[in-house]
Amino acid sequence: MSFNEKQEQAMRRALELALNGPVKGVNPRVGAVLIDQSGEIVAEGWHRGAGTAHAEVAALNDLREKLAASGQLPTDAAQIARGLTAVVTLEPCNHTGKTGPCALALIEAGVEKVIFATNDPGRESSGGANTLRDAGITVESGLLKADADELIRIWVKATEQKRPYVTLKYGSSLDGRSAAADGTSKWITGPEARRDVHLRRTQIDAILVGTGTVIADDPELTARALDGSLYAEQPLRVILGETEIDPGARIFDTSEGKAETVQLRTRDLHSALSRLYEMGVRHLMVEGGATVASEFARHDLVNEYLVYMAPKLIGGPITSLGNLGVATIDQAKVLEFVEIKQLGPDLIIRAVERGN
Repeated sequence: MSFNEKQEQAMRRALELALNGPVKGVNPRVGAVLIDQSGEIVAEGWHRGAGTAHAEVAALNDLREKLAASGQLPTDAAQIARGLTAVVTLEPCNHTGKTGPCALALIEAGVEKVIFATNDPGRESSGGANTLRDAGITVESGLLKADADELIRIWVKATEQKRPYVTLKYGSSLDGRSAAADGTSKWITGPEARRDVHLRRTQIDAILVGTGTVIADDPELTARALDGSLYAEQPLRVILGETEIDPGARIFDTSEGKAETVQLRTRDLHSALSRLYEMGVRHLMVEGGATVASEFARHDLVNEYLVYMAPKLIGGPITSLGNLGVATIDQAKVLEFVEIKQLGPDLIIRAVERGN
């Protein structure tokens, strides 16, 4: 299917608008614009988070406000978008949740055509394209699909697998060690890498560690600037395991804007992930320790690996990952590097298992 330059420009603007939406939460980031027959943008909108107007409705509201301000609001205000084309980054939804279906809103507004970048993978929310076609609206899809897919890849994967998208993060020396033989580990990586970790914490729903890490390290698991101040966005803190934790542990401190903490008293990773998904967690960062991290990898529950590698050799028995169930080299987990970047003296490596 071919698209013209004006339509592509409109979709690029819709993708830019989508970035204004929250990076985490139960809803995807979506942008929308309305264009006239010459391809000029006449209104725009984006989804601002759960319970707010979806991008298409936000664009319709923007159009209504502009027409009212100019005294051009038609007598039949419901048909304000008659003859216009809606350009949307995601297939308009087809279900009623906290808001109504966007497909119906576009139909009622009188749009002539809808162009969307990528399909909605949700069982309940998909099907908007067919609803639009049944109403006599021209529907085209696939414009800048790769860009749109990248924008919502985490949300899509979580939606498809019905559990959070799992990022396994750990710091490591060049020879794969997470600490020296005496257990000391501060700091394997430099300040640039630590800053990156904390910024990424602001963009996830939850962060998970095992009870052993809480007992051994007494972490806060907050998102902090290098000066120690807290960022505005904080991830839910999750403790996995049945061992009783001292209620005075720092991870339970919710003062000064720190997030809540939940302990999932189970060793069953699948049930833990299902519970977190029910709680609205769509992106989970697993930070360890090595026992918990290895279990996630062993059971094929990791969607991406995020490794901060320092140019240091430590040696000794304390490795970043333990037993992965790999008995022979043929059973090794084969990964693909999708991002390699230098942060000060360290490297950040993002990798996914081949085929995922």
